[in-house]
Amino acid sequence: MNAAARKAAGGGGGGMGRGPAVVLALVAAGAFLISYNFFAVLLRGGVGTGAGAAAGARDPVVAMPAWMRAAAGGEARRRPFHVALTATDAAYSRWQCRVMYYWYKRMQALPGGEAMGGFTRVLHSGKPDGLMDEIPTFVVDPLPAGKDHGYVVLNRPWAFVQWLQKAKIEEEYILMAEPDHIFVKPLPNLAYDNDPAAFPFFYITPLEHEKVIRKYYPKERGPVSDIDPIGNSPVIIKKTLLEKIAPTWMNVSIQMKEDEETDKTFGWVLEMYAYAVASALHGVQHILRKDFMIQPPFDTKLENTFIIHFTYGCDYSLKGELTYGKIGEWRFDKRSFLDGPPPRNLTLPPPGVPESVVTLVKKVNEASANLPRWDDGI
Repeated sequence: MNAAARKAAGGGGGGMGRGPAVVLALVAAGAFLISYNFFAVLLRGGVGTGAGAAAGARDPVVAMPAWMRAAAGGEARRRPFHVALTATDAAYSRWQCRVMYYWYKRMQALPGGEAMGGFTRVLHSGKPDGLMDEIPTFVVDPLPAGKDHGYVVLNRPWAFVQWLQKAKIEEEYILMAEPDHIFVKPLPNLAYDNDPAAFPFFYITPLEHEKVIRKYYPKERGPVSDIDPIGNSPVIIKKTLLEKIAPTWMNVSIQMKEDEETDKTFGWVLEMYAYAVASALHGVQHILRKDFMIQPPFDTKLENTFIIHFTYGCDYSLKGELTYGKIGEWRFDKRSFLDGPPPRNLTLPPPGVPESVVTLVKKVNEASANLPRWDDGI
């Protein structure tokens, strides 16, 4: 992602004297150095102002350069990605997968959905379940008994390792997604060649945990700032890159979980840190896209996003006021439906609730209204 490397420095005129030629050469060299440094700063986070910039900090969100954005848009039809999400056979996972797959098919069929290729639910329960005929599924083994230490997400990297080794995947790129993702707009391929695209999470902060991070990313590998503030999902990445990263991601995840200090520090996002570290160990950094998805109730508007991630509970008073941390008079929380799907036709939020939450509930309602045997919880 070095824009300067894509610019050719040239010059010189055949009929000019030696003096002017030397001057022009010096000017060209100076312009090249200035341009190189300027574009290098831009690609590493932009020219900032204020205390953070003065201290040498960089905005963790790296804007996609214009030339890259144009190329990605022009090649969307020729660069499809395969959607892959890991899941269990639990009822809680099944209903989310059904909603997710429903909206994947809806968006794929719309203009602009040409890059949305095949779909696989990577089922790491070790045996088929009731969704095999509805959702394309590849069954893999869970980790050996006790190896996940009660942290089921630890099966995710191991599931990807198996799937990449055994499955036939036609597409060159892969979108790693999750059951609680709902597509709200056709998704183009946001990656570019060996530069994958990812969503930056505000709570993934490697620089704040340098002491722990250095257990897995030693100083000789580079600065901690090389580690992106991401998890493995959503990420669009070249299949060849993921084949290299996935085994490292799996090993780092297990090492982190088995280290008491790391486990306590990272908690439920441990596997996300492991993916970020594994990527850095392979010299891979991501194009960070804030527009990749939103997370209600904290993100209130859809704007230009592609995915709604409903990981947080949404609690509101009947006046439309957020009561986060306290069960609201109106609420939608996926954890309220651990043993089966939510009922059809959920009550819409009261007036004043942000459009992100209203849209989320409408999307769940539309899917449940159209999916067969919804109430059976297959």
